[in-house]
Amino acid sequence: MKKILLFILSTAVFIGCKDEVKISEEAKEDLADSEPNTVQTAVGSFELVAPFSSESVTKESEVIGWGDKTPVTPAGFTVTKFADELKHPRWTYIAPNNDIFVAESDTENSADQITLFRDTNNDGEVDERHIFAEGLNQNFGMLVLGGFFYVANTDGLYRYPYDEGGNKLEGEGDKIVELSASGYNNHWTRNIIANEEGSKIYISVGSASNVGEQGMEMEKRRANILEVNPDGSGEIVYADGLRNPVGMDWNPVTGELWTAVNERDELGNDLVPDYITSVKKNGWYGWPYSYYGQVNDPRWKDDPHQDLVAKAIVPDVPVGSHTASLGLTFYTADQFPSKYRNGAFVGQHGSWNRALFSGYKVVFVPFENGEPQTPEDFLTGFIADEEAGEVYGRPVCVVVATDGSLLVNDDDSGTIWRVAAE
Repeated sequence: MKKILLFILSTAVFIGCKDEVKISEEAKEDLADSEPNTVQTAVGSFELVAPFSSESVTKESEVIGWGDKTPVTPAGFTVTKFADELKHPRWTYIAPNNDIFVAESDTENSADQITLFRDTNNDGEVDERHIFAEGLNQNFGMLVLGGFFYVANTDGLYRYPYDEGGNKLEGEGDKIVELSASGYNNHWTRNIIANEEGSKIYISVGSASNVGEQGMEMEKRRANILEVNPDGSGEIVYADGLRNPVGMDWNPVTGELWTAVNERDELGNDLVPDYITSVKKNGWYGWPYSYYGQVNDPRWKDDPHQDLVAKAIVPDVPVGSHTASLGLTFYTADQFPSKYRNGAFVGQHGSWNRALFSGYKVVFVPFENGEPQTPEDFLTGFIADEEAGEVYGRPVCVVVATDGSLLVNDDDSGTIWRVAAE
């Protein structure tokens, strides 16, 4: 693999406020002229363009809503509105009794609540809707385990007594794990998942910065996946160097934990690709010193941490640069055609930092014998007008419903879509 040039010229970088490392325009031009890097991923050889080979730009999308339109499915599927008029429905969790819990929360003006839905006759339509919990703190992940309802707020993991089938979360929650709520605000989400035995809980915690520019002391217990006991004790860092892991699920064939990760910004339109990957216990995935294994981040040239770079794991499946790939679920139901069995759906919230939009769709990654194959588009049609920067909505969470349909949270339009096989 070709390595990025590590410049030693004193003019290449300077230190700004909050230890932010910046690169001179001259150094950027030199880096842009360097050779691409080729890495070997689980889905084949993959070429990474040179840093700064394109300008890093900001292109925010304007959500205009759907009106009478819907997203676009492949042939053989239908998409309908499962729920609407929600306050930024960011994440969905389906409990063992098939109750559907939706976290309504956001970066700003967060509703800080959970809404409960029930489809009591399994016809794909909502029969009951209740406000299940209020007064939370940028809540995201949810879990029912051992007679408790767990809520992952941005500042910690909370555990509440839980009555299965109840319409309201009663009682005071206990904070069993303290989590940092500081730093880069778009990384406020905390997801949770339990292992099959219910003996461990895994918590995904994004970084406090883009590339450690606030100082690595701000990144303690950040950019990683933590493992704890159900009472919050016994914490270990299960895997580290993951800039912003969000969606998590278990590979149904291999039993491995997988996650969807948002990679770093400000290296150009096509760096660094987001990815989904198997998560190795005690694994190190490079952030912030390198990406895709041993590709050094040039912003750390004066302190490259080469010992850590040398052991960085190459992620399994690239899914596009700046796509904001957040949602991840393996399809283990039988409603969809057989090609989807044991494959992974990825919800891509969409770019804000690329000249042309990327993401704004749901991607499907086929798996064969537990091994990933080349990703393909599944649910599209979210971009209304690329030139005007208009989109109908932004998909995020993906989850398999009890009847085998796919529920897709479109948080910016306040909608949950249901995709079913015809």
